Amino acid sequence: MIYAASMNRRPALGILATCLLALNAPATLAQSTQRPIRLIVPYPPGGPLDIAARSLAERVKDSLGTVVVENKPGAGGNLGADLVAKAAPDGLTLVMGAVATHAINPWLYSKLPYDPIRDFTPITLVAQVPNVLVINADTATRLGIATLADLVRYARQNPGRLNYGSGGNGSAGHLAGEMFKSQAGLFVVHIPYAGGPPAQLALVSGQVDFNFDNLAAASANIRSGKLKALAVTTLRRSAAMPEVPTVAEAGAALGLKAFDVGTWFGLFGPAHLTGDVTARLNKAFTDALATPELKARMAGLMAEPSPTTPDQFALMVKAELAKYQAVVKASGAKVD
Repeated sequence: MIYAASMNRRPALGILATCLLALNAPATLAQSTQRPIRLIVPYPPGGPLDIAARSLAERVKDSLGTVVVENKPGAGGNLGADLVAKAAPDGLTLVMGAVATHAINPWLYSKLPYDPIRDFTPITLVAQVPNVLVINADTATRLGIATLADLVRYARQNPGRLNYGSGGNGSAGHLAGEMFKSQAGLFVVHIPYAGGPPAQLALVSGQVDFNFDNLAAASANIRSGKLKALAVTTLRRSAAMPEVPTVAEAGAALGLKAFDVGTWFGLFGPAHLTGDVTARLNKAFTDALATPELKARMAGLMAEPSPTTPDQFALMVKAELAKYQAVVKASGAKVD
């Protein structure tokens, strides 16, 4: 009888233990598989960052379930980033952050609604996209500028004669130009436009002499011969145009050996994600970035997949934040 009673109690004890575990377990990504993950893109649809986010969402659905991409543009990316900064730390709301939202805007905007370090959990860097220093082809021929060294030499000999365009004060192209001027010791005039396309049109038409432009955006005009690519702005050459040197290597003797300015984007969750949730998200997204399909899609965007560990990404964001503090201060750019 005693043996029979103990046998009868075992199923009940098992059920009770399961219930207690369920009540005491924290809410995690693994326990919330019925709810889709929201991946916030803080920019309008159609750009490289948006396309990359949608490609990733499709590739991780087997490991993470449904990932819904939502575009939340506004305030230079700040609105979408802030939405995630204030979300519950359950791994179900992520943002595809970028160099602007996490390294430039904190210094550009006098009032930022989030802290780029304290309010986020870095998951992985996704990709890096080089910018490229391009000069109007006719201008290059007329002034005898065939290389980066030629451009620097002419600018030094003719202070104030050259100008460069950008997509606006505080844009990546503007800040790259300011860093270039500072490191090479140049006086060239900055002319801001209302976005990247008008700035590129001004360059192609000869209204400005050179720009620092997104490689993907400039590639068609480079290949058509309207623009001449002098250097890419990252420390490594781009696989899309391996014949084009980097600013650092082409300008090593001109004070530019440390020049490194690129566009990057990566995944963040809200602060206080658990280690398990962060690790699961990191594995799903980095595995997706290693697939041939994602590599091909990124190549089409002239982006280089760059998966990292969460710790590596965190260190990179801190370094980028410190770098752009100096650059934005030197440029004098502010958005109120």
